[in-house]
Amino acid sequence: MAFGLRAIVHGKKALRRTLAGLKEAALKSSTVPKGYFAMYVGEEQKKRYVVPGSYLNEPAFQKLLSMGEEEFGYEHLMGGLTIPCREDVFIDLTSQF
Repeated sequence: MAFGLRAIVHGKKALRRTLAGLKEAALKSSTVPKGYFAMYVGEEQKKRYVVPGSYLNEPAFQKLLSMGEEEFGYEHLMGGLTIPCREDVFIDLTSQF
């Protein structure tokens, strides 16, 4: 009986460590560094990008934001800015900044 109890206690501790690790990983993946913002790009499948705030000064980027506003408005289901363009176009554009 004592052997079974030790295994249960050990199992609970291992589970707590695993859950703590998952929580920490989730927090890291959802945080955005200061001076950056998250946005979703894509036509069908949306992919999350974290971009610097300095992009907001770029006229081409402002045009993309206007397109997003026209198509999606300010109600975003994903909780971030959503841009309705292909990912390759977005990457090509932002690589020029």
